[in-house]
Amino acid sequence: MNLDYNTTCPCGSDIEYSSCCALAHKKVELVITAEQLMRSRYTAFTLAMGDYLMKSHYRSTRPLSQKKSIVKWAKSVEWKGLQIIAKTKGLATDTKGTVEFKAFYFENGKLEFIHENSAFIKEKGCWYYLGYA
Repeated sequence: MNLDYNTTCPCGSDIEYSSCCALAHKKVELVITAEQLMRSRYTAFTLAMGDYLMKSHYRSTRPLSQKKSIVKWAKSVEWKGLQIIAKTKGLATDTKGTVEFKAFYFENGKLEFIHENSAFIKEKGCWYYLGYA
C-alpha cells in the first residue's frame, strides 16, 4: 500500500498520516501512549514496514527471524481498519499498559480479523509492544 502524507491515517484517527503515525514511524521515541504505539504498529502493518515493526517490538520478545514472513503476509492482505475495544493504563505517566483491538483485513476474498489484547511496556521513556496480554 502506498500512502500519501496528506491521506487520512489508516489507524482510524481521522487525521492526516503526516500528523499521526508518520511521526512515530520516523521516531518511535515520540510515541506518548500505548494506544498510540498500537495504532502506529497497525499502520506499519498496512504499509509492510518490517523495520518499524521490529524496532517497536520489545527486544526480549522481538521475532527477528520472522520479519520477512511478517512483511510478506502484511503485503498479501488488504487492510480494512482498526477498532480499539479497550485499554488499561498505557498513558504518558505509566510504564505498562494493554490495548485490546480488532484489525480487519481481506485475505483470499474473505473478511478476517485479528482480535488481540496486547501488552505494552515503557522503558527509558519509550513504549514497546511486548506481546499478548
